[in-house]
Amino acid sequence: MNTPFRITTLALALLLAAGATTAQEKVLREGQVTQQALIDALAPAAQPSEGAASGAGGPLTRSFRPAVRPAVVATTAAAAAQPARASILVTFVTNSADLTAGAKSALDVLAAAMKSEKLASVKFTIEGHADPRGSEELNMRLSQARAESVRAYLTSAHGLAAERVNAVGKGSSALMNPSDPAAPENRRVTIVAQPG
Repeated sequence: MNTPFRITTLALALLLAAGATTAQEKVLREGQVTQQALIDALAPAAQPSEGAASGAGGPLTRSFRPAVRPAVVATTAAAAAQPARASILVTFVTNSADLTAGAKSALDVLAAAMKSEKLASVKFTIEGHADPRGSEELNMRLSQARAESVRAYLTSAHGLAAERVNAVGKGSSALMNPSDPAAPENRRVTIVAQPG
């Protein structure tokens, strides 16, 4: 196998591995929902400066400018294109949009994170997700009602500005655990930071 082909194959494998890693989203369960974990997950990603991308600010050289490797650029671009997000296992009364006491506790932590200095100017979309056990139409209505229930709790109980929080139902279109349709992580709320 020639060396350029081997390097290209290795770079492609690294890109695919990086993409697979970002696709593995973790659901924060009770006890894992902390203000710092949410701030870390939802804070806008730092954009690399132009100087860093062009090699400026590095060691001085004579008429040689180190090139940025394509895999690094592609990985950075892919990460920048993905909005910051956090999934929380928010529990509801069965077949309703009524929040449980545990859900309210997790949302209290979320509200504190959203009010933090790092997130104070960020707008969010609350995505409601359902498992596939009901009809598609029922799951869509239920997930929308649950997302709106979370939005209403954040705005009424914590005074978050309504224009900072949007609610969207996703139904059962984005299962986190497709091999177990009834898994609790399929019934979740995902908070997505909107690009500024």
